[in-house]
Amino acid sequence: MRLKLKLVLIKLLCLLNLVFINFSLADNHNIYETLEIIKNDLKTLERAVYSGSIELQNSENKNSVSNLDTNSEDVLTRHLLKLSEVEDQFRQLTNKFEEINFKLDKLSTRLSKIQADNQIRFQDIENSVSSVSTNLGSIKNVENKKASVPKTDEMILPGSSQPQDLGTISYKDTKTSETSQQIQSVDTTASVVTEVFQSEEKILPQDLSPKEQYEFATSFLKVGDYSTAERAFREFVVYNPDHELAGSAQYWYAETFRIRQLYTDAASAYLEGYQKYPKGKKAPINLLKLGVSMVQIGEKDQGCKMINGVELQYPNANQSVIQKAKYESKKFECIKKDS
Repeated sequence: MRLKLKLVLIKLLCLLNLVFINFSLADNHNIYETLEIIKNDLKTLERAVYSGSIELQNSENKNSVSNLDTNSEDVLTRHLLKLSEVEDQFRQLTNKFEEINFKLDKLSTRLSKIQADNQIRFQDIENSVSSVSTNLGSIKNVENKKASVPKTDEMILPGSSQPQDLGTISYKDTKTSETSQQIQSVDTTASVVTEVFQSEEKILPQDLSPKEQYEFATSFLKVGDYSTAERAFREFVVYNPDHELAGSAQYWYAETFRIRQLYTDAASAYLEGYQKYPKGKKAPINLLKLGVSMVQIGEKDQGCKMINGVELQYPNANQSVIQKAKYESKKFECIKKDS
C-alpha cells in the first residue's frame, strides 16, 4: 500500500511539472484544457488506488522492492530540483519583462518631449519665414517706387564704378631716341636702393648704454615682433654707426625683412651692411644672405657671384657659414667660372 501511495505522489509531481510548464508557455485556452485533463487523470488514479488495480510485478522479490523505493525517491528529488530551476527561470523572465516595460515607458516619455520640442521649433521657423517674406515684399515696394521716379542727369564723380574716358596714348608718345635698352645691374647697386631712416619717436631707451640698447632691440626678435625690431636695430645703427655691434645690428635689421619674405628690402639692408661693415663679425653670413636675396629677387648671376665669393673673401669664417654657402650654391645651380 505504501508503494502505491509513493507511485501516486510521483505521478502527481510529474503532472504538476507539466502544469507549470504549460502555464509558462501556453495561453489561457490551453491552460483550461490542461486542467481538465489533470482532473480526469487524478480521478482515474484514485479509482486505481482504492480498487487495488495497481500491482507491482515480481512482488515476491524483496530486494527489488527496496531498489524500487530508492529509485522512486531519487526520481522525486530530481523532479523537485527541476521544479526549483523552472521557478528560478520564471522569476528571471518576469524581471526581464518588467525591465523592458520600464525602458519602453522611458522611451515613450522621451519621444513625447522630442515631438513637443520639434513642434515649437517648426513654429519658430514658420514665423521667421513669414517675417522675411513680409520684409522682402516691403523692400520690393520701395524699389518699385524708386524705379518709377524719373532719373536726372547726375555728375559722375572720380573713383566711382562708372566707366570713364582716361584718354589715349599715341605711338609718338612711346617713341624714344635710344638705340639700346638700359639694364640696371647689381654691380652698380642701382637695383637696390637703401631707405632713409626717419623715426617719429625713439624706441631705444636713451639712458642705457649701446650694448644694453642692442640687447633691448634683440628682445623684440625673441618675441617675434619683427616690425618693432626693424625700427629698433635701424635706430641703433643710425645713432651708433661706429660701435662694434653696429655691423651685427645691421645684419639683424636685414633679417627682419628676410623673415617676413620682403626680399627686396632684405637685399638692400644686406648690401648696406656689406658696404659699411665688411670686417664685422656678421660680414661672412651677411654676404651669403645678400647673395641668396639677390637670387630670390631675380638677380641670379650677381647672387651666385656673392654666394661663391664667401669662401674667397672670408676663408677664416666659421665652417658652418662656408658649408651653408656651398649648399646654397648647389641649390641655386651656381656654376663657378675659372678666373
